[in-house]
Amino acid sequence: MLNGRDPLLAFRPKPVGLVGFDDVTAFNLVAAADSFGAAALDDGYGNRIPCYEVHTIGVFSDRLRTENGLLLQAQHTLSSAPELDTIIIAGGRGMLRREVSDKIAAWILKRAKEACRLGAVGTGVQALASTGLLNGREVTTHWRFARELARQFSRLKIDHRKSFVRDGPYYTSTGLTGGVNLAIAMIEEDYGHYVAQTMEEELNLRLTEQDHQELPDDPISRDNYPIGRFSELVAWVMRNLDADLSVEVLARRACMCPSHFSKVFKSILGQPPRDFVLNLRLNEARRRLLKRQKTLRTVSESVGFASSGAFQEAFERKFGCRPSGYLNRQEPAVVAVSNGSH
Repeated sequence: MLNGRDPLLAFRPKPVGLVGFDDVTAFNLVAAADSFGAAALDDGYGNRIPCYEVHTIGVFSDRLRTENGLLLQAQHTLSSAPELDTIIIAGGRGMLRREVSDKIAAWILKRAKEACRLGAVGTGVQALASTGLLNGREVTTHWRFARELARQFSRLKIDHRKSFVRDGPYYTSTGLTGGVNLAIAMIEEDYGHYVAQTMEEELNLRLTEQDHQELPDDPISRDNYPIGRFSELVAWVMRNLDADLSVEVLARRACMCPSHFSKVFKSILGQPPRDFVLNLRLNEARRRLLKRQKTLRTVSESVGFASSGAFQEAFERKFGCRPSGYLNRQEPAVVAVSNGSH
């Protein structure tokens, strides 16, 4: 119990929807589901707090037959799916059927204002491209599908040599581990390097060469520091984004002096405390803006910014435009999903 509250009730996991269909690539769904499911916080009292609530969604039915003949039972269909923070579309041969990609595209256009992020694995980009939301943006896909994708959607910037691409709130990946790569990127964006790395260790995944290059030259052994204490602190920060989250306040909660706290915090979570808190605040602000729950000023105050001006400047540095411009960019384009062309 923290401050008399049960952290399992106070912390709200982010809902993630994984969209599948007949002739889907099984690993796209299963690997992404396991990755998000392994991301969790430790409240310091032995409780595991899930970071995400995973929902599997079938396009026409809640029963899916994968490319290799496995039968999967989805929790929902498109018509019954709950409100989602993130939507990821799996790839597979089934996506090349127009009735599948068009059905998903029409559904995404209805959900575009609700979801903070949209992702696609391999050929799953077909459905996302059919919405028009990717026009002018960089994407990746399986190299065998790249030429056909370029023929259908000339306004896409396709680079099949890249295994993962993020352009604004749109994520695309390819390869057998594409679902894992998407999940790792989103987990690190939401909760920081430590939680993403812990998920990788939980699933016994290896870090990529690029990840190794980004590690500190002289890392401090995490075994020598109270990891549980920092997990508890992150959970508290997530519930109190509108509070004073200065280094001094956080260090006091961790029972450490500010200078030592900052050093250990960065070694464990991969970012200085100030950058980590700012990232959490901006991601939560984006989520609330997209849901149209509050005014711009109210949103900035609810996540701890001293003024609307400071919030807008920080938002622009992270997302490339002011909040109002960002919302305008997310308005669904009017496209002809009946034939997949623009």
